[in-house]
Amino acid sequence: MSEYDHEPVRGLPEALPEGEHILWQGAPDWKRMARSALHIRLVLLYFAVIGGLAVVQGDMPTAGAMVVFAAIVTGFLTLYAYGVGRTTVYTLTNKRIVLRIGVALNKCINIPLSEIETADLKMLGGDTGSIVLSLKGMPRMGYTMLWPHARSLRFVRPQPMLRAIPDAQGVAKQLFDATVQLQPVVSANDAARRAPLQPEMEGLTA
Repeated sequence: MSEYDHEPVRGLPEALPEGEHILWQGAPDWKRMARSALHIRLVLLYFAVIGGLAVVQGDMPTAGAMVVFAAIVTGFLTLYAYGVGRTTVYTLTNKRIVLRIGVALNKCINIPLSEIETADLKMLGGDTGSIVLSLKGMPRMGYTMLWPHARSLRFVRPQPMLRAIPDAQGVAKQLFDATVQLQPVVSANDAARRAPLQPEMEGLTA
C-alpha cells in the first residue's frame, strides 16, 4: 500500500470541483533535477579541485578522503533527486497549478492561475526545461517548504517552479492558454515590442 493511495486523483488531495479539469500532469526528470537544482556537477568539481591540490602537494590521504567524500555526497544527491522524481506530481488544470511535493513528508501546494504574475521558461537542454512562477498577492511560501521546487537563492520572496519537466515548451503554452482565460496576459514577445529597452524574457506576463 502506498502513501498516495488515498488520493482521489493522482497528484491531488481531493476531487476537482465541477468546471475544473486537468490539462497536464508531469514530474521532474530526476537526472536533469540533479544537475540543475542540486548542482551535482559543481559538487564534483569542488571535490576534484581539493583532491587535485592535495595530490600536487603530495597529501595523498587528503586526496583519498576527497574521493570518498565525493562518492558519498554525490550518491546521496543522486538518490534524493531520484526520490524527488518518483514522488513529485505537477498538475495544471484550467484553474490552478498543484504541486504535490515532498520525499519524506508530502504536501500539496495550490497556486491559482489568477495569482500568477509572471511565468518564465528556462530550457535545460533538449525538450526539458523549468517554469519559474512569480506570484501576486498570495501568502508568502517558505523557501524551505518549496525547495527544490523553488528558484535558487530567492529566500525573501520564493518563486515556485515546475522543475526539469519534459516538453517544457508545450507545458508553457498550455499554461499561457489557461491563464489568458482568467486574466489579461501579455506574451514575452509582445512585452519586448512594447518595451524594446527591456531585456527579453521567456514565458508570460500578467
